[in-house]
Amino acid sequence: MAAMEPRNPIGEKLRSNGYHLTPQRLMILDIMERSDDHISAEDIHQQVRARYPRQHVSSIYRTLETLKKLGLVTETDLRDGKLRYHLQEKGHHHHLICEKCGQFQQLDGSLLSPLKAAILRKYRFRADLRHLAIFGRCGKCA
Repeated sequence: MAAMEPRNPIGEKLRSNGYHLTPQRLMILDIMERSDDHISAEDIHQQVRARYPRQHVSSIYRTLETLKKLGLVTETDLRDGKLRYHLQEKGHHHHLICEKCGQFQQLDGSLLSPLKAAILRKYRFRADLRHLAIFGRCGKCA
């Protein structure tokens, strides 16, 4: 497995904030980098345990919490019982999720710009709309 290089911006941010680049942390980052979609702590844990059988899921959660605190990952609740994580450097995107059939699709982020401006104007509140899940019904289930 090719672990992320210590010169990677995420690794550098961890180091500059006093965190060690342990093999387990590098493996978690590598798994997230290779994931094309959001990934749960449990899914990461399954992959890490293949190499580190004694690794407990709580250490995965602690690492993800650290990465979230440093603004390196986003956390999304897709209402399937698992929180999902996504590397911030992979860009912002939003989801429309059908509450009936579970289908989801990406939402064009430019549609949220007027909403963000309206929230600022009306409430003097700077909304963070970098990663959003909107629940409702798709065309088939409406």
